[in-house]
Amino acid sequence: MLRRTYDWVMGLAASRHAVRALALIAFAEGVFFPIPPDVLLMPVVLADRSKALRYAAITTVCSILGGSTGYAVGYFLQPVGRWILSITGGSYESFQAWYAQWGALLIAVPIPYKITAIASGLAHLNIWVFLGVSLLVRGLRFSLEALLLKVYGEPIRAFVERRLALVASAAAVAIVGLVMLLKFAH
Repeated sequence: MLRRTYDWVMGLAASRHAVRALALIAFAEGVFFPIPPDVLLMPVVLADRSKALRYAAITTVCSILGGSTGYAVGYFLQPVGRWILSITGGSYESFQAWYAQWGALLIAVPIPYKITAIASGLAHLNIWVFLGVSLLVRGLRFSLEALLLKVYGEPIRAFVERRLALVASAAAVAIVGLVMLLKFAH
């Protein structure tokens, strides 16, 4: 199943719909979608490395537009924002305490962007601070990722294809580790 999913994503990345799909996933991840846009950004860049920074810019802009929508949900539709946070395992009270301690730096930690976007709206974080930190953090992340793939793309692709199960397992362990670290840190 993992190989089929990988092949499907790589096929989508090489299709004429790749950039639209990347933009849509980046936007949706900022509001409700559980999968980060990196999952498609990487194969899209590997399919055409000459446009790596263009793809990073599209991902950044669409991600921040989605995050801004999430921010608006938290700001203007507080009951909906609280509900979304509750189904993702968070609570308004825990994020309120985190914002009191960390402020806008919370956007930079490895919590899903939709959660920090909605929580930022709920906490009434200044929209310009939210946008500035989002642009800085998201822009650096996607640009660095695209640049590394542009420079070292083929060896990375070959490694992933040879050791797909290992790469997927390592990513899963890293995500679980980060979540546990954040839970124990607070």
